[in-house]
Amino acid sequence: MRRINTVGGGSQTNVNGLEFEARTHLLEALNNHTDFTVIGNQVFKDGEVVAHYFEKHGLYKQLLEIRGINYSDYISKKLLPDGALLVEDTIYIIEKKFQSGSGSVDEKLQTCDFKRKQYVKLFSPININVQFYYVLNDWFDQPSNRDVFDYIRSVGCDYFIEELPLNRLGLE
Repeated sequence: MRRINTVGGGSQTNVNGLEFEARTHLLEALNNHTDFTVIGNQVFKDGEVVAHYFEKHGLYKQLLEIRGINYSDYISKKLLPDGALLVEDTIYIIEKKFQSGSGSVDEKLQTCDFKRKQYVKLFSPININVQFYYVLNDWFDQPSNRDVFDYIRSVGCDYFIEELPLNRLGLE
């Protein structure tokens, strides 16, 4: 994904957060890459479908429900990912977080273990593995977040600052 440059804070955080999410849209980044073409929610490479992309409720409507999965049989509340990319038998859940000052968003990073486990329960009946990633703006790239970053990786999740490497999405 391309490098993001943002400014703001305080009352501008929500506006900047939406802009950050719009500028970090995975499908747009894939479509701008010379190796991929995107049509609808399908990602093509060399004329073959290599991935399917879902967001929010689309994950349930376009993937789980058509496979006969009722989320409430496995988890009590829907999780609405910013993005989810299904590549072969692995789904990459992508949560984007923007922060421009101290606040609750940095604390939300500590929920990745719970969310990943919920997604594992949800996808286990259809044998889909789960990878859980955060894409963070550069405000998070500071020493005070070291313990949170260590925790994220210790529970099997991962994070990236300003970009998401394609090789981490099974799209080498």
